[in-house]
Amino acid sequence: MPGTLPPRVAACAARDERLNASLPFGAALRRAITDRLAHFTAHTLSPEELRRAAVVIAIVAGEGGEAACLLTRRPATITRHAGQYALPGGRVDPGESEVDGALRELHEELGLAPGHEAILGTLDDYATQSGFRIRPFVAWVEDENGLAPDPREVARLHRIPLAELASPAAPTLEAVAHSDQPTICLALPSIGGRLHAPTGAILYQFREVALAGRHTRVGHFAQPRFSWQ
Repeated sequence: MPGTLPPRVAACAARDERLNASLPFGAALRRAITDRLAHFTAHTLSPEELRRAAVVIAIVAGEGGEAACLLTRRPATITRHAGQYALPGGRVDPGESEVDGALRELHEELGLAPGHEAILGTLDDYATQSGFRIRPFVAWVEDENGLAPDPREVARLHRIPLAELASPAAPTLEAVAHSDQPTICLALPSIGGRLHAPTGAILYQFREVALAGRHTRVGHFAQPRFSWQ
């Protein structure tokens, strides 16, 4: 059964509801997110036993000028993680830096080509049950010229309003049979359902750190079994 967040976190989220009710895409939000990420010390993991991967939380203009981030739905025919929701990203090539890999994957999947100056900061490395160490980069994408999702990797592209992520109703906890830790989910009206870890955990940390200024860790949350494949 779905659970609720710990009282301290839930109370903080409730206090933020009025502040995060509107998050316009503009210079003020970019400065605020950049500042919060600059004051956050991201945890890094050794890549020796994990394959390197990187993803991009791409912040773009959404409906009505509100800020949003891009979320993809993978095709049902793809080999790994078929039909699952994902942030743009993937495996980092040998000799390639994580940031270069993240931007390359963003271009390959969605046709977007922001430069390194678009990167506002990073979140914690995230170890997946499928054997990857994901490094999440937060990018501010002003120019969406060239946006063209590759149908081989993207079945559908969603714009998730940041105000939706910030809603105190979004995060819930679910018990899983294979772990004594719960998994965290985000209930997102934009996708008509819930977003689970790993992607749900990464976006929850983005919400906590970049939107609310809370230095919240998410590596302890369990991952549902379907996300392992």
